[in-house]
Amino acid sequence: MPRHASPTLTRRLAGPARRTLLSLVDGAGRATAPARALPDFLVCGAQRCGTTSLFKALSSHPEVVGPVLRKGVHYFDTGYDRGPVWYRSHFPLRALLRGRKVFESSPYYLFHPLAAERIARDLPEVRVVVVLRDPVERAFSAHAHESARGFETEPLRRALELEESRLAGEEDKLVADPSYRSHSHQHHGYVARGHYIDQLLRLERHLGRERIHVSDHADLFDGTTRELEEIERFLGLGPGPGRPPGKHNARRRGMMPEELRAELSERFAESDARLARWWGRTPSWRA
Repeated sequence: MPRHASPTLTRRLAGPARRTLLSLVDGAGRATAPARALPDFLVCGAQRCGTTSLFKALSSHPEVVGPVLRKGVHYFDTGYDRGPVWYRSHFPLRALLRGRKVFESSPYYLFHPLAAERIARDLPEVRVVVVLRDPVERAFSAHAHESARGFETEPLRRALELEESRLAGEEDKLVADPSYRSHSHQHHGYVARGHYIDQLLRLERHLGRERIHVSDHADLFDGTTRELEEIERFLGLGPGPGRPPGKHNARRRGMMPEELRAELSERFAESDARLARWWGRTPSWRA
């Protein structure tokens, strides 16, 4: 079984066939892990902010190669107990890189309380790209996404009311027990994940500001390649194919009630103001 089955192929396979393919290929990857590369850069989030589209755009760059089977390996958040050999097994052989940079995209890295520290320790020279969008829209999109996947059974307003109790103590448990996995922390942080500044400050504390590039969703998807070119320059890449990122993983959903939208916008106001000061610009959703 080749180690270079594509992520697209694995997504199209039915559950049992997909699991069999992943198991076979993971075994081959582990056997050759010492000869495999580690990432030069990561797309760390935020969830529902266009990371899949950015992954596809960067994967089409001739100087870039992604993980062999999965868009996101989720090592530094939910898979860290599997160890470095398991992580390295997901990437191409160094002998086949021909100078290309390696990356992966796992949007939970931005929100997980231990991911930044782990990234800094294991990938001391890695660069990180983060995409942000209006946190109100992000919360709405995340609820639709988690509902469609079966991880959320409550309507939006009720899910927002439950969020604080669902997440209570979960971050402390994640920090206290590195092997602990929190379903609610990963899937029910609709408002918490939209407080971007706290997550970025944690990332900065461990990696340094110079290794973090933050993109505004509105700039990345304005129909031009300007923001994508900024990302390419930050990553030390030459010009790419010159195509604007397409939109992927967008879900059809209803309209958010205006009253709820206003409530959420107010809840994010202080966090967005802090973000603007740190970022040195006004986010598009507050302009």
